[in-house]
Order: sequence, then structure tokens, then C-alpha cells
Amino acid sequence: MTPLNFRTLDLNLLRVFDEVMSERSLTRAAENLAITQPAVSNAMRRLRDAMGDELLVRHGQGVQPTPRAQALWPVVREALASLADNLAPERFDPATAKTTLVLVMADATAGTLVPHLLEILEVEAPGVTVRILPLTTRDPRSLLDEETADLAIGNFPAVLADLTARAQSGALVAYESRRLYDGQYVAAMRRDHPLSRQPLTLERYCAARHALVSFSGRAWGFIDEALASLGKKRHIALTVNQYGTAARVVAQTDLVTVMPRHFVPISHMAEELHIAKLPLDVMAVHVDALWHKRGPNRPAYDWMVQALGRAAQQALALQHPL
Repeated sequence: MTPLNFRTLDLNLLRVFDEVMSERSLTRAAENLAITQPAVSNAMRRLRDAMGDELLVRHGQGVQPTPRAQALWPVVREALASLADNLAPERFDPATAKTTLVLVMADATAGTLVPHLLEILEVEAPGVTVRILPLTTRDPRSLLDEETADLAIGNFPAVLADLTARAQSGALVAYESRRLYDGQYVAAMRRDHPLSRQPLTLERYCAARHALVSFSGRAWGFIDEALASLGKKRHIALTVNQYGTAARVVAQTDLVTVMPRHFVPISHMAEELHIAKLPLDVMAVHVDALWHKRGPNRPAYDWMVQALGRAAQQALALQHPL
């Protein structure tokens, strides 16, 4: 294969490539670029010849990228975004902005942040609309890549560790993050549960029947990992995907669940629940905002993350005492 000569490469081809990768369609890419479909096809042919790779193959009504294209795209998008930011930097005026931002987060996070966020929007950014989508994964990067969401809010320890490792190795990191708040997990049960009348020891905790909040539906979580490291296990009788559902269930049954401490006062179940410190050491709740550096509305993202941080501080002042 002839090596790529970057000096002779028409950089306009990369702009076409980026649009086709984003749309997965030559027709839609042509419409967005205001050129003809044959022009897009010709540009992709020239780029294929230069790269020595097919880059895209037909798939249904659209196209599917090859592994080489998948690896190349983040680099191209980052470079184009950097050029755009420096050559024609966008500005975001929250007072006059008319835009919609899509945030993905779990129900406990939404319940914690959104009421306070709306108060901020009403005063400072009345034209900004927020759409909340449910978080169903601990790795939301594909949602950001596909522009299904603008920002992901949640506990993503494995993702942040991977991004840190990539940055330390000198690899391109296409995402940014910011810590919004820290919290802790607690055990929750109905107020007159037998375990509420005595200290919650590890033995008593393991002997109880449990409700697990699992975004994936998998009946195994970080509590089970911590118990396994101690040679212990628990019986999970129910798996749900929302903390609100778990709170309502345990308030009416003998099940015990684990939830973020800051969720208790906004669950509308605080008077019906007994909250106890977990009898084992588990990771803290680190809630971070994660977004793509190449996002189409980066200045708006920056402002939204700052507003979410303020909303978090207001929320934490109300968390349930232990």
C-alpha cells in the first residue's frame, strides 16, 4: 500500500468524511453540505484511494464504517472542532439563547438536580429547553458519539479511569468531564422493618432479602462485588432499573435496597423509610458530567455544566441525615 502523502491530501475530503460518518448516509451528508450526492461519492472515492481502505461499505439504505474509519473519525472530528473553535469561536448568551439540550441521567440524579436546574434556567436562560433521557448504561460514550445526548450525568468510574489512562499514554481523548458532587450510598428499608430496631451488622444485612437497582438488568452490582471480596453474598429477590421504584417497593415489603443518600429526601418516601449506614465499605457516589469535545454547541455545554454544578450544591444541602 502506498503511504499517505499528507502534503497532497485535499483536506476538504475530511470534512465530507466527517459528515458521512455522522449521518451514515451519502444523501443526508450531501444535503447538509449543500453539494450533490455524486460530489460526496467522488470525495469519498478520493479519500479511499488516499487512505488505502474502503472506509465505508453499503449497509441497508446507508453505509457502515470499516474499523479503519471508526479509528480515524474521532481524530478528524477533534481536529475540525479545534479549527472551528479557533477560527470562528461560538458564543453562548444564556439570556437570549433558544436551544434544546438533551441530558441523560438516572432517576435519582434527575430528581436531585433537575428541580434546582429549572430554577436557574427560569431566571438566567428562559429560552433553553432541557430534555431528560433515562440512563441505561454505565458507559454513555456511544450516546455522545451518536449525538443522542449532549451531556451524560452519572457515576462513570470505569469510563473516567479509561479516559485518564488514555490521556496519560498520549492518546487522543475526545471527551471532557467535570465532577458535580460526591455522595454516599445507604441502606433503605421500611420504617418498621425488623432490621430497623437493631444495629445493621454485616451478617444481618447478608441474611436479608434485597432489591437491586440495576440499569442493565444484571442481578449483580458493586455491593455484590464488595461482599464477594469479604467472602460474603446476599440474596437479590428483585431487580429494578429506577431508585424511585426501589424506594416504593421496600417501603411496603421486607426487602432492603441501596440508594444514594441524597435521593432520600426527594423520593417522597422519606417518612416511610428507615435509612442506615451500610455495614461494609463501598465506593462513594461520584456524579460527573461527561460530554464530547466536538459537540455542536460547546459553549452551551460549558454553561450547562456550570449550572448543573450550582444545582448540585443546592441539592446536597437538603440530603437526609444519618
